Amino acid sequence: MTDSLNELKQKLEDFVAERDWAQFHSPKNLAMAMIVEAAELVEHFQWNTEAESHQLSPEKREQVGHELADTFVYLLRISQVLNIDLIEAANHKIALNAIKYPVEKARGKNNKYTDYQ
Repeated sequence: MTDSLNELKQKLEDFVAERDWAQFHSPKNLAMAMIVEAAELVEHFQWNTEAESHQLSPEKREQVGHELADTFVYLLRISQVLNIDLIEAANHKIALNAIKYPVEKARGKNNKYTDYQ
C-alpha cells in the first residue's frame, strides 16, 4: 500500500511502463478518459436528493470510491505527462481563489466572484 503522493506516482509510472501504455497517454486522451470517469462518478448521484447523496450504502460507497480513484489516477497521470506538480498547482490556485473570493465577500455565499457587488 502506498501512502504518499510520490509513492503513488511511482507506482502509477511502473504500472504504465509494465504495460507499455505511455504510447496511449497523450494529454488529450488522458483528459478525455478522466472526464468519462468523472461522468461515471456523477451517475451515482444523479436524481438523488442532497440528503441521499450523503447517505450511501456500503456498496454504493465502494462504487463511488472506485470512480473517485479512477478520476484521480487519470488526473495524476496527466500531471506526470505534462510535468505539472499537482501540490504546487493546487497551492497556487488556492492562493488565487483567496484573492477572487475574499472572506468578507464570499463567506456563506455561493455566487461567482464576478457577481460580487
